[in-house]
Amino acid sequence: MKRILIAVFFIITHTAYSQQSHRLNNGWEFLQQDLGGIWEAVRPVPAGGPESVPLWQNVSLPHCFNSRDAVDPDVNYYQGPGWYRTKLTLDNPYANGRTVLHFEGAGQKTDVYIYTTKVASHLGGYDEWTADITDAVEALKKTAVYQKQFKGKIPLSIRCDNSRDLETIPSQMSDFNVYGGLYRYVNLVYQPAVSINQVWITPSLQKGLKSGSIDVKATFTGLEKVGNANGEITIIDANGKTVAKGKYTVQSPAFQGKYSLGKFPIKNPRLWHPNAPNLYTVKLTATANNQTFTQTEKIGFRSFEFEEHGPFFFNGKRLLLRGTHRHEDHAGVAAAMTEEMMRREMQMMKDMGINFIRLGHYQQSRIILNLCDSLGILAWEEEPWCRGGLGGEKYQAIARQMMTNMIEQHYNHPSIVLWGLGNENDWEGDFEEFDKQKIRAFMKEQHELTHRLDPTRLTSIRRCDFCKDIPDVYSPSIWAGWYRDKFTDYKRISEEEFNKVSRFFHAEWGGDSHAMRHAENADYPFISTHTDKKDTLIKNGAKNSDWSESYICNLFDWHLKEQENMPWLTGSAFWVFKDFSTPLRPDNPVPYVNQKGVVERDLTPKESFYVFQSYWSDKPMAHIYGHTWPVRWGKPGEEKLVKVYSNCNEAELFVNGKSLGTKKRNSQNFPAAGLHWLVAFNAGSNTIKVIAKKGKNFVNDEITQQYQTQQWSKPAKLILEQLDKKDGIVTAQVKLLDADNIPCLDAANWIEFGLTGDGKLLDNLGTSNGSRKVQAYNGRAIIKVDLLRGNSILTVKSLGLSTEFLKLSDGK
Repeated sequence: MKRILIAVFFIITHTAYSQQSHRLNNGWEFLQQDLGGIWEAVRPVPAGGPESVPLWQNVSLPHCFNSRDAVDPDVNYYQGPGWYRTKLTLDNPYANGRTVLHFEGAGQKTDVYIYTTKVASHLGGYDEWTADITDAVEALKKTAVYQKQFKGKIPLSIRCDNSRDLETIPSQMSDFNVYGGLYRYVNLVYQPAVSINQVWITPSLQKGLKSGSIDVKATFTGLEKVGNANGEITIIDANGKTVAKGKYTVQSPAFQGKYSLGKFPIKNPRLWHPNAPNLYTVKLTATANNQTFTQTEKIGFRSFEFEEHGPFFFNGKRLLLRGTHRHEDHAGVAAAMTEEMMRREMQMMKDMGINFIRLGHYQQSRIILNLCDSLGILAWEEEPWCRGGLGGEKYQAIARQMMTNMIEQHYNHPSIVLWGLGNENDWEGDFEEFDKQKIRAFMKEQHELTHRLDPTRLTSIRRCDFCKDIPDVYSPSIWAGWYRDKFTDYKRISEEEFNKVSRFFHAEWGGDSHAMRHAENADYPFISTHTDKKDTLIKNGAKNSDWSESYICNLFDWHLKEQENMPWLTGSAFWVFKDFSTPLRPDNPVPYVNQKGVVERDLTPKESFYVFQSYWSDKPMAHIYGHTWPVRWGKPGEEKLVKVYSNCNEAELFVNGKSLGTKKRNSQNFPAAGLHWLVAFNAGSNTIKVIAKKGKNFVNDEITQQYQTQQWSKPAKLILEQLDKKDGIVTAQVKLLDADNIPCLDAANWIEFGLTGDGKLLDNLGTSNGSRKVQAYNGRAIIKVDLLRGNSILTVKSLGLSTEFLKLSDGK
């Protein structure tokens, strides 16, 4: 068999922004519209005077234009210009040094001004870039306005614009929002006269992975003005021991490219692996004119190989890639996720058991890649050439630049193994012309560009069959049980697709689920009394499924148990870890939200999260299906399936204090790997408990469910009630009842909440309990209200039913 082998020793590095840097998070004002010109942002205005319009609002960074309107059910999300402004207090400690603004990402077109001088422009919403403000600041300091109007501070104004533009990528037909704003961190940087601009490491490991070497290259800023610089490179292993050290000298102005700083042998490196992400530290200094710039980075040794018509090998052993996908999107903030939010999200993925992630469909935050490195998560990162075919030369130039920037800025992360060339580039509609041969030609050009920039990794793409021979690794569209066929056909379809290409990976599989919606009939195919319904209940999920969590858990469960018996499989990545906003899905149960996540948009786990954890995680766990299913239903004495998702060897189930026996886990005993029981519930309340054992470790889980035997007719009324009040936040629930006041447990009516009074409706979050317009889940829907220490009236309506009202008060 033919193999591609990539043996590497990586150093994590980024465009350097010095040891004297801090985030500009506070003290900003924002205006969501355009100005007539930069003068309107800086002109002297008396407080409250007529010239003070338009009115700006106080914000902190990161900040996104579309933090709320991305999932507002009544509007299209805003796409246009917006302005930010603040005043800087500067104190650069370096004589003849530079003052720089470092942008970790801003969407999508950005202009930067110091007072009325434009100092930088950038096109692209996902890569990093800098604006040198040194000269503009010095010029402003020489004017009277510097002290008279600004009292010695520097006015900074930034215009961001996410207006629709056919000649930029990603396509507006993409299934995600093209956000606007300063939605990643902005850093104020003080650099000495000479600084390291970027570091490249050429890695190599010898056969056997017992020794290696690194070849360090770098570019510098300011060297042409000084003439030369001296520096040191120190490599420290994971135990804090210095394993290599060297000095270098660089000279200018004759040479402006990459400087080779040295090659260092490394003996017996501790390998980086998803189960043991060992990271070394590399420290680089550059000294000129008695000023020293220091750059500290992390490194990792690893090797990988994709076997032709075979599996994936990592550090010489087969590794099944167990992956997911991520969009940079979150409830209440959209793309403006804080570092804390990102850490929580990535840790949840790792706790679920992933070892791989596809970052779709654009260059993501440096914070995410650093977390992949430190947590041990292999990555596929791709340029934002997503859908829409192929535009003209301007379009193609932007795509080339975005690919170049992504690779150069994230080149040295040990987590990255694949560079994605695009996504669904067979999608027509953006342009009058859709020419497959031109798309193929540009795809090939991007493939070759990628290998010139980085010969150590492979290229990949998902779903563009007429280009599947171009990338090194190809992922076709399968979606068994959702967009095509039955989920029980997954293995057969995958093997058919596997045989069509040299190197196969299965990215994107799964389906939508409306959080807190459950279905009794999803398990009928696996209960002996319902075998007649088997064929109709496990196929065409997107068209025929009720988007219940019950169905999607069975779909995931089937895929995972099959993947354990596919020895040729490199791996897969289900779509997607977290629900995210999209302009293309206004009619989803949560409007404008792609609901294929295993957690909601605010990271609340759905039941499917625990399905994956039961297959992929090592820490003992057990989870009874149905934590968000308060009422089950059926005939008196009818047996119902109770499923426990667990990675333990055995589990014992108790219902109402009575043991129903112990079962052994067997991944091939579908569903729930054999941990399922048939239970005849009592009418009314039932307590369900499981005790699971893994070695000497015991874990348990317990839930209480009602069992309703009364049959219902069509919904006839709404009942609105307060469930909880804590710290001034009320949780309210509406239920749909029939004419006899029996809960309609399969009702999926559209529900609309409203509020009048002192409080604030906690809506536009893109979650099942954070949307003022939402489809009911099992005949109910939940919303929260911030009372703001006052009184309010909560309303709820549904087409054809009488509107209901609930008075809310923060009175003690």
